[in-house]
Amino acid sequence: MGNMIVFDGVTCSFGDQSVLRKVSFQTSPREIKVIFGGSGSGKTTILRLMLGLLQPNEGRIFINGLEVTNRQRCDLVELRSRIGMVFQEGALFDSLTVGENVGYRLFEEGQLSEREIEARVLQLLSFVEMEDAIDKMPDELSGGMRRRVAIMRALAAPDAKIMLYDEPTTGLDPINSRNICDLIREVRDKRGMTSVMVTHKMGDAFKVGDRFMGICDGRVVFEGTADELRRSDHEFVRGFLI
Repeated sequence: MGNMIVFDGVTCSFGDQSVLRKVSFQTSPREIKVIFGGSGSGKTTILRLMLGLLQPNEGRIFINGLEVTNRQRCDLVELRSRIGMVFQEGALFDSLTVGENVGYRLFEEGQLSEREIEARVLQLLSFVEMEDAIDKMPDELSGGMRRRVAIMRALAAPDAKIMLYDEPTTGLDPINSRNICDLIREVRDKRGMTSVMVTHKMGDAFKVGDRFMGICDGRVVFEGTADELRRSDHEFVRGFLI
């Protein structure tokens, strides 16, 4: 089986500002790749490129064997059905219940009946032991519970093979951060997902990551295992590990 995600010499600019410069990497099936870097380093831009929300100025991107650069909009809709995205701080819809949030994508796609969607939502909420919260509103939940609901919402798409996490533990206390890290690994182990997690919290990165990639000024300055990361003498990497 080939790589699930491939970036080949990807450059992305906004006006005169280059956000990514010749970025290349691969992500294997069932791997959790952690991308770390400072604010504005290009981490979130990488996720947007994977979703086809942005197009690179140079280079090629492949998701599950499909090239996504310069694709038509209709092709990108199919691509996104295979990707679950967990936005920063969960980004739940405040006006929808927990169940409506988790099932939102399924309602929008309109391919399942209401009864089938309800069954799917209950199945997902049972995965995180939150079936009793199905009729609650997001503001009735703790920060950790909201983040778990966001992950289940991202998992709702039946065809999802890839999960993207944008700073999934930001704003959480250590206990809830650890619980979310455990859930990310459980999603990988039980659902066979390939995952990419963007973070600046290295403690959480080490809890979930199989491989790590450091981004500085839009360039890849490190890629390797946890042991290689700890042994790195690169000044930028050492600064993150302090």
